[in-house]
Amino acid sequence: MDVVGSVIGLGWLDVDRFLASPLNVGSGTVKIAHGVYPVPPPATLQLVSGVPVYGKGRGELLTPTGALLVTAHATGYGPLPTLRPEGVGYGAGTKDTPGRPNVLRLIVGDEIAGDGEGHRVTVIEAEIDDMSPQLFGPLLDRLLGAGALDAFYTPVQMKKGRPGVLLTVITERERRTAIEELLFAETTTLGVRWQEWDRTVLERESVAVETEFGTVAVKVGRRQGRVYNVQPEFDDCLARAREASRPVKEVWAAALSAYHAGKRK
Repeated sequence: MDVVGSVIGLGWLDVDRFLASPLNVGSGTVKIAHGVYPVPPPATLQLVSGVPVYGKGRGELLTPTGALLVTAHATGYGPLPTLRPEGVGYGAGTKDTPGRPNVLRLIVGDEIAGDGEGHRVTVIEAEIDDMSPQLFGPLLDRLLGAGALDAFYTPVQMKKGRPGVLLTVITERERRTAIEELLFAETTTLGVRWQEWDRTVLERESVAVETEFGTVAVKVGRRQGRVYNVQPEFDDCLARAREASRPVKEVWAAALSAYHAGKRK
């Protein structure tokens, strides 16, 4: 009932993203069918593989059922994001833990994007000096296809005077493990380092404008209602330029002019 009911309830919510705080597994020992085991027991530990956990408070504070329900649906872990709460629900368990209410809280709301508050990304780096240059191009495509927000190379001088490449990947925190696996599989690196950075981003919107060369998408960056950046999509400009046999810069300028003139579809 708890598993089926929870899954049905999450389906009723019809949310775009499900985020969770880091999971508190507790501490000490717990008695299971196979004897006395340290917390978290084997089943719970297997289910939380790859997600952030911590141990605070005595006893088992995360059961296999709870671990399954969270890890099967959560797409990210961390502090409460900036949002406008629309609803809140509480579920209380029967176990009484002194000094710690045995309560699960679920908050539903509209996430506020682009204000930079609480928005953290993971930066992964590795220096490489023994890989064929032919492999670097496809690697960037693989990284971006795997969900990296950005990836780039920087020339560096490495030990023994060797020229090398510093690979930097910026990704959402929940994608770190997948990106690391890809780096180990696709490069010759034996290790990577990572850290979390705060990031401030503008609210982004794509607007289609009508030009003499055809339709071109334009990226618009806003913050608190103010437009800071307007950039035509280069791939659209390139396609329209090829069709019209005209320079790309003319199409780019026409798209920018059409946006400011209000010629939007």
